[in-house]
Parts: sequence; C-alpha cells; structure tokens
Amino acid sequence: MLLGFNMLLWTTNVTDEHYPIFDALKKTGYDGIELPIFEGTPEQFAKVGEAARNSGLRVTAVCIMPDEAHDCLSEDSKIQDTALDHIRWATDCLEAAGGELLCGPFHQPLGVFSGEPPSEDERTNLVAVHKRAAQYAAKRDIKLSIEPLNRFECYVLNTVEDSASIVQRVGAENYGLLYDTFHANIEEKNPVGIIEPNLASINHVHLSENDRGTPGKGHVPWAPTLAALKNGGYDGWCTIEAFGRAMPDLAAATRVWRDFFPEREEVYRFGHDFLRETWAKV
Repeated sequence: MLLGFNMLLWTTNVTDEHYPIFDALKKTGYDGIELPIFEGTPEQFAKVGEAARNSGLRVTAVCIMPDEAHDCLSEDSKIQDTALDHIRWATDCLEAAGGELLCGPFHQPLGVFSGEPPSEDERTNLVAVHKRAAQYAAKRDIKLSIEPLNRFECYVLNTVEDSASIVQRVGAENYGLLYDTFHANIEEKNPVGIIEPNLASINHVHLSENDRGTPGKGHVPWAPTLAALKNGGYDGWCTIEAFGRAMPDLAAATRVWRDFFPEREEVYRFGHDFLRETWAKV
C-alpha cells in the first residue's frame, strides 16, 4: 500500500516553512506527499520536490480549475485552450517537482452550475480537452486522475461510473479516475460496490472520512473499502485528504465551518496507523 498525505491540511502553497512537515510525515511512515498546485512556477516546485526527496518522500499533486475562463466544458474554443494551458502548467510544475500523478477536478471550476444535467456537448468538449492533456502529460511520464465531486461542488462528474465513461472515451493509458471516499459517501448508492466494476479505471484514491476529519473516526466503511481495493489488485496511491479551518479560502470552498479533529497531528498519526493496520487485516 502506497500511503500519501495531502498537504492541504496545512496550506494551499507549500514553501520552505513547511519542509519540517515532510520529515514528520516520513517518520510517521508515509511514502509520499500530495502537493496542491494552485499557484507558483516550475522553478518553485523544483525546490519543493527536492526537499521532499531529501525527506525520502515521493510526490503526487492536486489541482483545480480556477474560474469560468478555464472550463473544459465550454463551447468556446479559446476557453478550452485556456483550460488546457492550465492543466499543462500544473503538469509542468509537477514534473519539476519530480512527481508522478496529477489529480483533482480539473474539468470545470468549482461551484459553477448550469441548472441542468451535463449535456453531451459538454462531455464531448471535456473529452477533447483531456485527450490533449493526457498526451502532454504522457510525454512527461505523468498520470492524470480526474476526480468526481459531490453535487454541491460541481454538476459534471459526480459519480465513479460517470467518470469511468470519460476515462474510456479519453482512452489514454496514463488517464484514469480518482476514487474519493468522501464524495462516494454522498453520491454513490453503494460506495464500496462501485469499486470492483470500475477498478480498471481507478488510478488514484483519496481516503477521506465522511466529515473530512480523521480517517477511522467517522462512518466510512473502511475495512470493506480497502478490501475491495486490495483484493482487486489495486497498487496505486492511497492518499489521506483532510481539511481544517486554518485557511479561510479553502474552508469556505469546502464548507468547513467547524473543527473535525483536536489537532492536525491526530489526522496524520492516527490516520496512518489506522489505515495501515486495516489494510494489513483485510
């Protein structure tokens, strides 16, 4: 089990002040970190990647589409090109950091809704942009993992099945979907049962408790979930993603209004031990 930890628990912009956290995560037993790529340059991320390697950690990353001027669904070819440029920029930053996989909802901006279900034209536009993005990432030996979000954050790609259909249409070996236990808990009729039939499309996993707090202290069915992944032969990253109130902008975007854990150390320490032990038992 490759176990990672998402740095969004501390920041949306990792700098040298966060490097001591790398050592703490490695000492706890993590294999890697997940960097938010929301701003910055490849040169900056090269330094972050070097620090991660010095701590013995591998790197993945997460990015989002910042606004409606970066929307893969748009009918406007110029907006599609701008969206593609944004994914390419994030890919360049990850490559500079020595990373291996870029994940996230990089298909539409968060909190934007049409009032209707996604149209076939929107899906077609998404596929067209992501085909080009996958080709660009493949040349840099980077995987892409599109993330279905719950209906309160986006209206295109809410479920694993919907996302798997996009993965099939993009048809690239380095392109898959991210299975997130938090979003699956909201949107899936059977959050565990949806894993097995779509495992071939899943190339990344986010382990998030139902309240975004400490894994193992909520009601996500961890043993069956990890068993479905392990018994199905999944050998990719399982990355803990938890959010707090430390960053007002992120707290507002993720609707975090209260504390879900007494301290951040609990999330990465208890979460690590709980998930490692559960994986070993299933």
